Amino acid sequence: MTQRISGKNFDITVGDFSVRVAQASLEITDNSAVAKDSGVPNGWVDGDVEASGELQVDASNLKLIVEAAGKAGSFRSLAPSDITFFAKTPNNEIKVQAFGCKLKVSSLLDIDTNGGEKHLTTIPFDVTSPDFVRINGVRYLSKADTDGLI
Repeated sequence: MTQRISGKNFDITVGDFSVRVAQASLEITDNSAVAKDSGVPNGWVDGDVEASGELQVDASNLKLIVEAAGKAGSFRSLAPSDITFFAKTPNNEIKVQAFGCKLKVSSLLDIDTNGGEKHLTTIPFDVTSPDFVRINGVRYLSKADTDGLI
């Protein structure tokens, strides 16, 4: 049997710094749809796209984001940055890049005085660049989709 990729194998970079996450997600919404004539499928039409995700980080890794926000002047002043998710095992490799990610903060505090669990902060993000997302170097959007934007 060969080793499969799991969440433990991922290294994540946000801009220029490496971040350890408890959890991470990236979702793409592609609103392409079936075209119909008289209620019968007859081809397809392009639709709008968007992508967003979340990073859950502990206090040590939140500190890196806080420092970047401090240099920018505020959290809302943080410039969008690229996020790379990379994992490799002896037989498999995956690299997902999300471009121009605008970070936000949610679930800043969830305190349980009983302890027993590490404190986590959720950092949602929206993909804002027309470079959008690449999966193992392959663009999600076609050149026609981004013509005049890139």
